[in-house]
This record gives sequence, structure tokens and C-alpha cells, in this order.
Amino acid sequence: MSGNAGTITALAIDPALKQRCPRLRVACVQGSVTVSKSSAELVGLLQARASALAASADSASHPEIAATRDAYKKLGKDPSRYRGSAEALIRRIAAGKGLYFINNLVDINNLVSLESFLPIGSYDLSKIEGSILFRIGNAGESYKGIGKDMINTADLPVFSDTRGAFGSPTSDSERAMITGNTTRFAIVIISFSGTPDLPRFALRAQELLRTHSSGCELSYSIVE
Repeated sequence: MSGNAGTITALAIDPALKQRCPRLRVACVQGSVTVSKSSAELVGLLQARASALAASADSASHPEIAATRDAYKKLGKDPSRYRGSAEALIRRIAAGKGLYFINNLVDINNLVSLESFLPIGSYDLSKIEGSILFRIGNAGESYKGIGKDMINTADLPVFSDTRGAFGSPTSDSERAMITGNTTRFAIVIISFSGTPDLPRFALRAQELLRTHSSGCELSYSIVE
């Protein structure tokens, strides 16, 4: 299923992952951007959302977070050790640690994640070789996480290309990370509950990209 105009890079869900997580759907937003420091307006939107979540006692038990945790259990991964990125970010806010600001594209990623309670990954398409497959991580597979040590991706749901895994709903790799040199990107919004709101969140991402990162040639697709 497609949203706006066609996609730049193809994305598919591996049947083995779909069998274990039958309600899984993802939205893939693609296009061109100018990566820079976030504007005061974008920072303000993030801070306002963080304040709203901090005041809510049950944010960490949201149904989308519960669905991500359940999916990890089905795949044999401990969701208390390998948390979905939305849950990790919300727990950080609840602990009073505050937000971190990276650049406008990553901050848009985090804002939509906080609004949707869904894990979201952003990738530099110039670092991706071939089409993207969302699959179960293989035994012995790992990659260098962003600001982290090597991440054991065995049994995690991972995004991979011809070179191997480069991202997951928990933590992404340094290989495909967004930098100041990124121009073509993909933002992948992941719902293990199969929420019908995915197109709305994809359009929200596009709106923020146009406003805060000079986003153009934007498109999205829904894959299930």
C-alpha cells in the first residue's frame, strides 16, 4: 500500500517475522532534507511533549509500548533488557533525565515517536545498499550502536540490506546513522499492534520535515 508518490528505496517484511508478529505494519517516509541544528520552535515542540508525558503516570504502559514488548517476547528477546526506542525515551523523561537534541531530522524522529508511542528509526539512504528487509536477527549477528558498544541483534527485529543489519526498534547502527552530510533519508515508523493510525503519523512526519528540515520530494508507503 502506498501513500503519496512512489518510494525511493523498497522495503519489505520478511515472512518469518510476519508469522511471529502477524499484526506488524510499518510506515516508511522518504525524501530529501537539509540536516542542521534544530530550530528553537522544534526544540519547543519536543519539550512541550516531554512535559506532557512527564505529567502522565501511565505513559510507559501505553498499548503500543505493550505491543512492542509482547513482540520482543515472541521473538525470544527480553523486553526489559532490549527496550523499544519509544519506551526507552519515555522512561528517560519519566526519570527526569530530560531530552537530548541531536539534529533536526533525529529530533523530528523523536518527536513523532513521543507523539505516537511507536519505535522509529531514521537512516541515511546513501549508506544503504539495495532494498531494505525487516527480518529477525540471525544468531551471532551484531553491529556498533550509535553511542553504544556492539549490540547483539540475534532474535531482534532488524532492518537489513545487502551488507547486513543496520537498525532495529531498539537501537540503530553507526553505519546508517543520520549526520550533517545526510541528504536522502528514510524514517521507518513501526507498529507491532498494526495501528490504523500509521498514515497519520507518516503525514505528521512529513509536515515536520517540510517545516523544520526543508524536506522535499517526500513520500511514504505502508508495508504489512
